[in-house]
Amino acid sequence: MKTIFFVASTGGHLRQLLGLAPMFDKYNSHIFTEKTNSTKVLRETYKGRMHYFVFGSKIHLISYLFKFSWNILKSLFYFFRYRPDFIITTGTHTAVPLCYIAHAFKRKVIYVETRSSFDKITKAGQLVYKKADLFVIQRKSLQDLVPNAVLCEVEE
Repeated sequence: MKTIFFVASTGGHLRQLLGLAPMFDKYNSHIFTEKTNSTKVLRETYKGRMHYFVFGSKIHLISYLFKFSWNILKSLFYFFRYRPDFIITTGTHTAVPLCYIAHAFKRKVIYVETRSSFDKITKAGQLVYKKADLFVIQRKSLQDLVPNAVLCEVEE
């Protein structure tokens, strides 16, 4: 059975990722997000498959650099422990290290750009675009910015 990591930062990115929840039981899935008060409840829902990174905000740059570095180490640990075949992510900075690690070890990376992007790609999307095996956009207005992306418009 294929092992898939589903990865997203907390908030809207995680909400979009949880839209893929019907896929979680079809594969050996592990879900990754940042640990906050609002995400702790997911541990009960996805027993044994929910994993957390340290929440960090780029507003506090010095502490963020330490937290991001720690999250890179955690990403390496999880990658080698579970050896995923695929990374599916809706972004953002929390997902970038796992995408780069997966790409380096020839695993598939599927990046779904947030549907709240209308006229520019997120910074994480820019970093992952050339590493992703499949880059999905949800707005036609982004097609010129990411010519190799697959358009998947979602009705709201």
